[in-house]
Amino acid sequence: MTNLHHLAAQAVRQALEAGRTVATAESLTAGMVTAVLADTPGASGMLQGGVVAYQNSVKESVLNVPSDLLARAGSVDGDVARAMAEGARTVLDAHVGLATTGVAGPEGHDGKPVGTVYVGVATAAGTSAFEYSFEGNRAEIRGLACGAALERLLEALSG
Repeated sequence: MTNLHHLAAQAVRQALEAGRTVATAESLTAGMVTAVLADTPGASGMLQGGVVAYQNSVKESVLNVPSDLLARAGSVDGDVARAMAEGARTVLDAHVGLATTGVAGPEGHDGKPVGTVYVGVATAAGTSAFEYSFEGNRAEIRGLACGAALERLLEALSG
């Protein structure tokens, strides 16, 4: 069992025990967080669904991320991660919205260096974003971002 699957199994168990549902909005991880959660037995009892919002147009039209925010900040931003998480929570009717956005490489994006990642978490108590700076190749950065998202999900579920 990989570390990602271990984290996902913990998150699924905690969500089921608490009777809470989860929805995802993923950019750089492109569905990886949702897939790892869905690999876990029992996930159907807590996973509402996920949106792969790779393009800003999808962030805006599906997740309701404000166009002026995307124009001002670009897609790799803490406020965008928060808006994505809130959008997933609202659109997919979940207790917790979890979002990832960042730069996997090989080049920087929106003035942000490779390895810059934001994880957004939205609950009824509020919305937060967490910034990370990872090192590695594209696949490694995406994997690290997935792990960070699952860790933040565990925190939200235990909080």
